[in-house]
Amino acid sequence: MAGGKVLAVCQSGGEFVKNRDGNMSYSGGEAHAIDIDRDMTLSDLKAEISSMFKCRNRNFSIKYFLPNNKRTPITVSSDKDLQRMVDFHGDSLTTDIYILKNGEDRKIIRSVVDESEADSDTPTDTTGGTVATLEETKRQKVCTDWDNLITGVGQTFDGPTAIRDALHKYAIAKSFTYRFVKNDSRRLTAECTGEGCPWRIHASRSQSNKEFTVKKLNDSHTCGRKASKKYNRLANQKWVASVIKEKLRASPNYKPKDIKDDMQREYGLFLNYSQAWRGKFFAKQELHNSHEEACSQLPWFCEKILETNPGSVATIEVLDDSKFNLFVAFHASLSGFEHGCRPLLFLDGISLNAAKQWKLLVANAVDGENCIFPVGFSVVDEETRGNWYWFLTQLKSALSVSRSITFISNRENGLEDVTQVFEGSYHGYCVRHLTENFKKRMEESLTKKVKDAMLDSFQRSVYTCKVDEFNDCIERITAESKDLSEWILATKPELWSNAYFKGLRYGHYSLNASETFNSWITTRYEPSVVQIVDMIRCKIMEIIYTRRQSSNTWREILTPSTNKKVQEEIVKARDLDVICSTSKVFEVRDDSVHIVNVETWECTCRRWQVTGFPCVHALAVLDGTDECIYDYCSKYFTTECHRLIYALSIFPIPDSGRPASMTGADSMTEQSTHIRRPVGRPRKGLLIRVFHPREQYTAPIAKVWDITRKHASRLFNCITIILFCT
Repeated sequence: MAGGKVLAVCQSGGEFVKNRDGNMSYSGGEAHAIDIDRDMTLSDLKAEISSMFKCRNRNFSIKYFLPNNKRTPITVSSDKDLQRMVDFHGDSLTTDIYILKNGEDRKIIRSVVDESEADSDTPTDTTGGTVATLEETKRQKVCTDWDNLITGVGQTFDGPTAIRDALHKYAIAKSFTYRFVKNDSRRLTAECTGEGCPWRIHASRSQSNKEFTVKKLNDSHTCGRKASKKYNRLANQKWVASVIKEKLRASPNYKPKDIKDDMQREYGLFLNYSQAWRGKFFAKQELHNSHEEACSQLPWFCEKILETNPGSVATIEVLDDSKFNLFVAFHASLSGFEHGCRPLLFLDGISLNAAKQWKLLVANAVDGENCIFPVGFSVVDEETRGNWYWFLTQLKSALSVSRSITFISNRENGLEDVTQVFEGSYHGYCVRHLTENFKKRMEESLTKKVKDAMLDSFQRSVYTCKVDEFNDCIERITAESKDLSEWILATKPELWSNAYFKGLRYGHYSLNASETFNSWITTRYEPSVVQIVDMIRCKIMEIIYTRRQSSNTWREILTPSTNKKVQEEIVKARDLDVICSTSKVFEVRDDSVHIVNVETWECTCRRWQVTGFPCVHALAVLDGTDECIYDYCSKYFTTECHRLIYALSIFPIPDSGRPASMTGADSMTEQSTHIRRPVGRPRKGLLIRVFHPREQYTAPIAKVWDITRKHASRLFNCITIILFCT
């Protein structure tokens, strides 16, 4: 990538695997993309990485491979190292960098070979020259994150629950058990249960906040912890439930036998059928209770929305299979869109990081500063044609002003039906999605230079406003790849190219709402639907207030970003030649001749008509006349319109009267049957109950005889006969 800049793919949470040829590959974890400039400092890069991977500290190292060398990871430890990395990969489209928590770089790097060439029962590391088995490597990939949940002194956690959860998973991954010495809201001390084992951890709450910080850690074991790997008592039914919950959500027919096999394969743990069954039972109960909580509280919450924010829309649709759809649009959002926003809506289906059970369907507008402005959203179980159709019908009924709206989406999962619901509207492709698909379809055999040229031609075909220029771009792509140019034409350019698209996009071609909404829903634990909606409400309430306060300080007719753009374009316009034809029609010359009509707001370059903002040729004309330039900009770029967007407020919703649980007619689902396991170790002996027919007595009295009375201290081994008699 030219210009001292490289696109880096940051990977973390996986592990290096050494292949048979000595080259290394990185497997597992998650990845994010980031642009790295040659002028970027290592501190800035670490700050951005910390934000992406949500690290509370910068206790990690950065590594990368040199081009054509996958054997030796290079460490970035200074600004100079970072500059060298950018220089080394200057001719590459992308480069991979690896984020390793301190201690991971000393971790054994394992090799993987064919099972026929290795003893599957002897996993060892490269230092000994023996090879890890495929199954062991698979298990290590799953547990890599847990292996590093406890890193050392100074590590912080959100609270006592967070550190307990991390310690539990860490002990399972490291194959040992522990006991608490101290365990309360202010401090936590735990030690290994192995006889004479020195492993011990102590953490306490910070005085300034609720974070827990590790103060002491003795990370050495002498207990031979490997012996307990297969039957770690920490892997109880609640833990099994937490691990399999997402799989059970995706596959309701997930069988206990499959759970047993997965636990053995992925975690190296052996469960019996009963343990797997109980784990599934608790996981199923948690999923049901989460749904039940949402269903019982949602009617109350929707009523409160309408009560505290009159004019809002909150609709619940209950389906036959106990599922439901929820649509919410606050009056302040609807009014802001109808009175101040461009008639442009971006439709997006969002997978929530914090609540994978639910999907958000959202309709977003943009304000005068081109910032996202949510208009309406829906919580559904999945993104389907039926759910999108229901969402669109609810959105249409919520909007009171009838006007032609331009919609932008990926046109998938039933979004093709937009124009059927909003008749007379326009529906275009999201250019970001289209560009990603274009990149994926480029042939690997093409050189980087050719790929860059084709991508540039494709982007020009999107933004050009003239048909002949569009055709030139397609011809350049055809010269390199006929298949790719045919694919472009098959996507219907009238849905995305300025040269053909009939709707008004005002210079906006895509909007990434997923990152915005996921940053709003910040919770460590899986939230209910009520919590999801309330977090979104609070965030919209906050941005409406802060943006209103900010816009009240503006003194220009146009919004700050638009005003800045006008000034920049005027500088360019002063180099153009303007010839007057009439008082309204002008000829403007640069590399070609353009005709500007200030009465109809038109220019032959078509940029003015497409964006609603005067093109450079129109500005050249207006700058030389007595006309006010601001009068020739779309009203949606003015400060007045921007203030109308944020004129109304979203009001708080008090939780007084919130039902903890609702039953009967007020609930959308019936209460689940809760089964509580008795406290203590279960009896090993036989429990015999003998019942006489109820009609033979009127006042039953229970009498109990203990057959093994002399062994009263071991009640769990006795056989107890309970007789009910008159």
